[in-house]
Amino acid sequence: MHGITRHRLGQLLEAGEYERIAPGLFMRAWATDDTTAGWMAVAAKRPEATICLSTALVIYDLTDEIPFQSEIAIPRGTQPVTVHGLHIGWHRFDPDTFHIGRTEHALPGGMSIGLYSAERTIVDLFRLSHHWGSDFAIGALKRWLRERGNYASKLLDVAQHFPKASPTIRQTLEILLI
Repeated sequence: MHGITRHRLGQLLEAGEYERIAPGLFMRAWATDDTTAGWMAVAAKRPEATICLSTALVIYDLTDEIPFQSEIAIPRGTQPVTVHGLHIGWHRFDPDTFHIGRTEHALPGGMSIGLYSAERTIVDLFRLSHHWGSDFAIGALKRWLRERGNYASKLLDVAQHFPKASPTIRQTLEILLI
């Protein structure tokens, strides 16, 4: 809020013209939906934050499930941020592999937030299948394989960076592609 005094900002908030989306971050009321506003707040406070897991699946249309919270990854050792009006499931991933498959997802106002590729998302679902369930990972993989331009080799290229998940993904692909 460049050029606006604290008093004026208070008046704008009270009038409902602006809303607080995170400590120190405000935006015009009704400018966007709550989820997008929350992602904007996360991106402003934690530029390395990355949409992952079930939330990324929704963006890639690899699931019909609607997540009850936004799944956001940050490098292990990084602290999450407080965001008003957005339920966030914070995940801490290894800094050595954090940027593998990381792209950007455009947000309003020229902002962006990190987003894991569909391949990285599927690998993460297999890596974390003890939490998400193998059926969820396999369902996403099946949908991903049906889309034009997706090849097992692309997925295996990402999976090679995660030695514990790679054998399970390879076995699942062998079964699905027979």
